[in-house]
Amino acid sequence: MNKGTFRSAILVMAAAITATSIGAAMHGEPAAHAHAHTDGHHAMQEDGKLSLLTPRNSTLLLIDYQPQMIFGVNSHDRQSILNNVEALSKAAMAFDVPTVLTTVSAETFSGPKIPQITRVLENHTLYDRTSMNAWDDPRVVSDIERAGRPKLIIGALWTEVCLTMPALEALADGYQVYLVTDASGGTSKEAHDMAVQRMVQAGAIPVTWQQVMLEWQRDWANQGTYEAVTDIAREHSGAYGVGISYAYGMFGTSEGSK
Repeated sequence: MNKGTFRSAILVMAAAITATSIGAAMHGEPAAHAHAHTDGHHAMQEDGKLSLLTPRNSTLLLIDYQPQMIFGVNSHDRQSILNNVEALSKAAMAFDVPTVLTTVSAETFSGPKIPQITRVLENHTLYDRTSMNAWDDPRVVSDIERAGRPKLIIGALWTEVCLTMPALEALADGYQVYLVTDASGGTSKEAHDMAVQRMVQAGAIPVTWQQVMLEWQRDWANQGTYEAVTDIAREHSGAYGVGISYAYGMFGTSEGSK
């Protein structure tokens, strides 16, 4: 580009910016925000995603934790996923969070729900499906609707299929969707990561099982769930759990003590 052409391009850009500024001023808008039509109420309102998880605003959906699905996981250590989903199930029980369980083709291909979940949530109804998308099952959606909670927390195998499809559909239906990434797994690290990115771009929020549990607990002065939470942490949280046991054993103290 020669100097004359470059100078002409600059003049055209300047003219366009000036026209935009004049147009904004005529409509009573600051020039820098001529296209930002957000009123004060909309900007200040609670969009839901900024509010913390509580036992009263959450529903948990656990999808396809079955032998055949676990065999295919290559994004995570499989034993870690089993540990994490069991801990998440125990946390949901401790806080009385509505939980929906579903499997896919349990009798013809994938096998039964794993005992790490069923022995914790033994009295919960289990919905078996043929569709890879749990949101296609009206029983699953009906139970979630009946719970009446805005925040839907989902763990599933596999991430790129049985987590992605219902997560996107739940977002479209107005739920605030939380993905428990360390209790879910894909057929490869890339498959898991790309699926999580896709869901996050659509508006879902990634979390870990321990983050969910501790957000539900929130305050160590909440003694009604204190013992259950620390027991879960001691069994499933690795070094953190060892630290709790150490504090008990050495000093007889606990979090929340004054």
